[in-house]
Amino acid sequence: MGQDQTKQQIQKGLQMYQSNQTEKALQIWTKVLEKTTDAAGRFRVLGCLITAHSEMGRYKDMLKFAVIQIDTARELEEPDFLTESYLNLARSNEKLCEFQKTISYCKTCLNMQGTSVSLQLNGQVCLSLGNAYLGLSVFQKALECFEKALRYAHNNDDKMLECRVSCSLGGLYTQLKDLEKALFFPCKAAELVNDYGKGWSLKYRAMSQYHMAVAYRKLGRLADAMECCEESMKIALQHGDRPLQALCLLNFADIHRSHGDIEKAFPRYDSSMSIMTEIGNRLGQTHVMIGVAKCWLHQKEMDKALDCLQKTQELAEDIGYKHCLLKVHCLSEIIFRTKQQQRELRAHVVRFHECVETS
Repeated sequence: MGQDQTKQQIQKGLQMYQSNQTEKALQIWTKVLEKTTDAAGRFRVLGCLITAHSEMGRYKDMLKFAVIQIDTARELEEPDFLTESYLNLARSNEKLCEFQKTISYCKTCLNMQGTSVSLQLNGQVCLSLGNAYLGLSVFQKALECFEKALRYAHNNDDKMLECRVSCSLGGLYTQLKDLEKALFFPCKAAELVNDYGKGWSLKYRAMSQYHMAVAYRKLGRLADAMECCEESMKIALQHGDRPLQALCLLNFADIHRSHGDIEKAFPRYDSSMSIMTEIGNRLGQTHVMIGVAKCWLHQKEMDKALDCLQKTQELAEDIGYKHCLLKVHCLSEIIFRTKQQQRELRAHVVRFHECVETS
């Protein structure tokens, strides 16, 4: 398959993908990958496969294609291609919660200066870097990266990037409990979608609605949270967006728990956990387990809550997610105080303070 035919088939796959015929698009692109003799075309089709697998939550496949793309970029000996492929490698590792690897690959990208593409991609690299620091609870560095990404978005008039960064900033301020900003930034993202997003993928609307829902729940505005989350879930189901479906289910569960409706919360946590495990979102799994532990705590099932927190701690330590570890020690402290187990209580108080000091 030569250059022209490769281009035609990639375009045909894109049309299928945009009309929600994802499996047909994947078949076309996979065939192109097998048959094309054009290295630049192979690089482009790998980019399509990486994006599609990312949006479906097939993160291990995404990583596999990113590794092949790096080899193709080296074969082409073009710095622009190499920069783009390292960004895809960084993103794949970010999705799999391999945050130290993400940071390393992002820094490699930022060191490849002087190419036209690298300057265009810098904003996206800073966003991925910020997401990785957020996953490790290094909040100051995450904020610096998001602010840099926002500057690139403004300088290049890149509204899509601005929308994505605004959602990430919403996530950052949610964790920092600055709820005014946690709501402001996803609302800003939703405004961008309304003003500029006529030709954009619906995932941008879904993403902003999800982050608004999280902020509304934290603010106690549960009806608003439910409305935004339902809107986000509707789009996620239409597009087969498994990662977003898992996040929406988690938020639905949290909303029901906030209402004190534990019986409705549990099955939604279970469904969310099932998808999170399937796609490899370990960060999301810790959020689910914290929610489940709080449900057991609400029902005075202390041993079940402790068992859940122990598993959460192991996973959070494996990822390096310090913010979650603080929650684990805080909740464990409450349980051991209730059970009047002073030795275990003291151990969690000590670990809590150690965690704060190393953050």
